[in-house]
Amino acid sequence: MKFPVVSYRKSNVRIFLLLYSLLGSYPFKLMPIFKYTGYKEDGSEIQGTIEADSQRDAALKVKTTGIYPKDIAKAVFSKRQIFSVQHVSRDLPAVTRSLSTLIASGVAVTEAVRAVSSEQKGYWRDILTDIKERLLSGASLARAMQTYPSIFPEFYVSMVSAGENSGRLPDVLLKLSDFMESQETIKNKVRTSLVYPVFMLFVSAFILFFLFAFVVPKITKIFEETSATLPLITVALIWISSMFNKLWWLAALLMIAALIFYRDFKESKKEAIDALLLKMPFGVLQSLYLSRVALTMSFLLSGGISILQAMQLGAKAAGNSALENKVMAARTLVSQGAKLSDSLEGLPPTFLQLISTGEQSGQLSEVLNRAAISYEAEFDRKLQRLVGLLEPSLILFMGIVVGFIVIAILLPIFELNQLVK
Repeated sequence: MKFPVVSYRKSNVRIFLLLYSLLGSYPFKLMPIFKYTGYKEDGSEIQGTIEADSQRDAALKVKTTGIYPKDIAKAVFSKRQIFSVQHVSRDLPAVTRSLSTLIASGVAVTEAVRAVSSEQKGYWRDILTDIKERLLSGASLARAMQTYPSIFPEFYVSMVSAGENSGRLPDVLLKLSDFMESQETIKNKVRTSLVYPVFMLFVSAFILFFLFAFVVPKITKIFEETSATLPLITVALIWISSMFNKLWWLAALLMIAALIFYRDFKESKKEAIDALLLKMPFGVLQSLYLSRVALTMSFLLSGGISILQAMQLGAKAAGNSALENKVMAARTLVSQGAKLSDSLEGLPPTFLQLISTGEQSGQLSEVLNRAAISYEAEFDRKLQRLVGLLEPSLILFMGIVVGFIVIAILLPIFELNQLVK
């Protein structure tokens, strides 16, 4: 499919749609942290931290763990700790890899968690210390991690639970670390590829503002003082410059109103926007979403997770509500005995054929992994091609604007020269 050369305005919209789809799908939703002091069933005192929406919710969660809460207060973190909370996705793969290395070396899970917590600071140190206390109280690692859903995603906890039940916890933790690092690598590729176009976008906006606010008014003022008839293009330039200087505040208000409207529209029409992103020209985002679903399902299936749970978690990992609904609708049919390849609708035929082949050969996990690698490579190619088209589009637009200004200024000068002769 060919990607048409688009105007600056359409390119601008697509850049921000791309940013929205990738950054808006961030899987960690941070909740308040509460510190508590309570008593175990044997009467011993225990302290810890827990995530909850409110103090009452925190008390209920603490009680469900078999602890009678004595005091619960919202934790106060330093600026450095808050910064670390906002970047948990960067630290989780490293923490997971350290746990895998220690447990694989024969270190007990409790001691491994204690050792890793001693190397951390701030938020992570509190979380791992609390997990260690829960392990000492008899909870499993998966159950202890379940207390912090914004730090440990659902698929993460499910894989840890499967690893504990199968006795392959070190291998599972290593796979989790590799998986999360690969997902972060994809996000970094997108951000890196968009740095230059977005930079060009802001530079272009600044140049236009500077021209119409300071340069053009001073030049056109000379023409306004003459009694000569000005060319239409010059009159248009004078009018645009005048409106810009008089009504810039109105443009700013309209921009703010548009952002507020878009935020509300995004929430109410999220599926419609995500469906549009799936059909985005060049198919760049569709490749990204399919690679996420395929890689997540392959990863979960290889870890012993059931096909239904793998579909549910894979749908959430897509980062696109339209695709998520398609996978969840297929999940309902699969639960009734249908084949996965026959249940998925509206997806590329190649993707469905790969799934059908995996089902027939009994190697669905391996086939999905190969599909994920293929779609990720396809996404890289399409993204680079898209960025390669956006850059000249921005330059072309700026050239047209500057050319318009230059011609509008030079034409009356040439005409005045003709009159003088």
